[in-house]
Amino acid sequence: MIRKFLLALMLVVSAASCVFAQQSTPAPDVKPTILDPVANKRVAEISSQLRCLVCQNQSIADSNAELAMDLKKQVVKQIAEGKSNQQIIDFMVDRYGDFVLYNPPFKLSTLLLWVGPALFFVLALAALFWTLAKRKKQKAVPLTEEQRKRAEALLKGQINKKGDH
Repeated sequence: MIRKFLLALMLVVSAASCVFAQQSTPAPDVKPTILDPVANKRVAEISSQLRCLVCQNQSIADSNAELAMDLKKQVVKQIAEGKSNQQIIDFMVDRYGDFVLYNPPFKLSTLLLWVGPALFFVLALAALFWTLAKRKKQKAVPLTEEQRKRAEALLKGQINKKGDH
């Protein structure tokens, strides 16, 4: 009897909530929020272009660092203010420098970022060739008669590792 009453009560409450529910539509002057799919896509797009300044090997979209969370909130806030993607990225660059970008622009201050890896590779190759050339110039020192006999004995297994015969 009580189960039937509770079931009926749940059905009445459920039906009443469906009757009184209304479709929520934003007013025309309401700014987009993170729940807006277009704004959400923009946040993801912008966040993937910005480097987490704490992690440095992740975008702020991928990072869980506190600063990355703050930067994402700043992106959401600026989208809600109606700023374009480029305005938001320019704001972040003005505030944190070109390092915040995953693809920094090619200019004098970022020259080392762009040329550094190639320069390092060229220097490593030069060091390798210099070392190889230096080795070629070295002459082999001939073994003394005692060293030659000891080497032959080692090869034949006549001497154990301690050097005893």
